[in-house]
Amino acid sequence: MEDPEAIRILEALLFASDAPLELHRIQEVLGLSAAEAERLVRTLVHRYEDPEHGLQIVEVGGGYRMATRGELAPWLLKLQRSRTRTRFSKPALETLAIIAYRQPISRAEVEALRGVNVEGVLTTLLERRLVKVMGRRPTPGRPLLYGTTREFLTNFGLRDLDELPRFEEERNVEGRLQALLTIAEGPGTGNDGAAPSEDPGRSGDRLPEGE
Repeated sequence: MEDPEAIRILEALLFASDAPLELHRIQEVLGLSAAEAERLVRTLVHRYEDPEHGLQIVEVGGGYRMATRGELAPWLLKLQRSRTRTRFSKPALETLAIIAYRQPISRAEVEALRGVNVEGVLTTLLERRLVKVMGRRPTPGRPLLYGTTREFLTNFGLRDLDELPRFEEERNVEGRLQALLTIAEGPGTGNDGAAPSEDPGRSGDRLPEGE
């Protein structure tokens, strides 16, 4: 029979480690032989195989680590989206939404749509890796062009940009900005918080390049 205290310690080590925990490290910390350490790991792995647990012990990168179960990914994504919405101001969300629909777009073009300076907001979005520089427009001054990143898709629960929700009055600037803000505050979910369904028609609902 395995030592309950040793199992508790191993569980804590796996939880606290930010990288896969190698078997030899487990041996060293707990003062076990290779066979004893491996047996202890297998015991804990078996315990976490029960589907009642939200976590599991996986072998990866030459060691073991505690990880969430794959079938719970939609809930983790929902939490991530909630955190994203909470920590962004209304101006930041509005600017991000404009960039998402009009990319590639210059800072001056974003400011023309919003009617305010967006330098500080744009810097924040760049720092948080939701927006990136995509190149320069071949016009006088060669202004930088901005677009969204993979992190943007992940944070807002989108597989690709074609899943950006539709909205009405896309030719009306005032109506468009209100719609963009609404989308940014709750992208990728319906009233029940479910992930977006596949809708092939969405690709035709992107904002046109010109006014």
